[in-house]
Amino acid sequence: MSQQIPIAEPLVEVRRGAITESRHRGHIVVIEPNENIVAYLGSPQTVTFLRSSAKPFQALPLITSGAADRFDFTRYRTVTDVGGALALLSRLVAARHPHLRFQTFDLPPVRVHAQNAIDRAGLADRIQVVSGDFFVDPLPPADVVTMGNVLHDWNLEQKLQLIRKAYDALPEGGALIAIENVIDDARRENAFGLLMSLNMLIEFGDASDYTGADFRAWCGQVGFRRFDLIPLAGPSAAAVAYK
Repeated sequence: MSQQIPIAEPLVEVRRGAITESRHRGHIVVIEPNENIVAYLGSPQTVTFLRSSAKPFQALPLITSGAADRFDFTRYRTVTDVGGALALLSRLVAARHPHLRFQTFDLPPVRVHAQNAIDRAGLADRIQVVSGDFFVDPLPPADVVTMGNVLHDWNLEQKLQLIRKAYDALPEGGALIAIENVIDDARRENAFGLLMSLNMLIEFGDASDYTGADFRAWCGQVGFRRFDLIPLAGPSAAAVAYK
């Protein structure tokens, strides 16, 4: 007797211009601390595995590992977070470094949701929402440009395009910080990063995660002169390139 597969509900349709790139179905469940179910869509008993839905947590290793303190933000005054979504990274780093001012950059439909999150955090005077398309528009200038789980979504040509845009947005001495599941150069230790890279290849056809050596080579090609790799919590790392 075959097991019945729970019916997933339509949640998201991703479009690039007139092309429907993908449609995503899934299950949503809201629970209380005692695990009582408050509301759900689809089947609340379905076991799922996080990937893109966990992106809001990408900024958390920067804080929990202490990397937000190990990177010397005291030298800088402004930060642009590319693909900032709900401005989580900006909000978390702002709480640790009161002298910084932020621009969170994402597509226009994200603006109202990001602004609501910023307003609730009481940070509207320090975090500005900027709308645009990072392949079409220049990145907002800043002393530091951050990208959390952005580069691995794209092929090599597009990765280099984004790195060049970051370089152009930075002053001399500025820094690009890419927060990803950076694969070790020997490609032997970060199994999660390797599996994520395979997942991106299957999902998009030419996207991939990358090693620290890859990041250094790409950034050096664009003009960055100095590099660092800051281990974060779990398989994540912050790859840093200095202009």
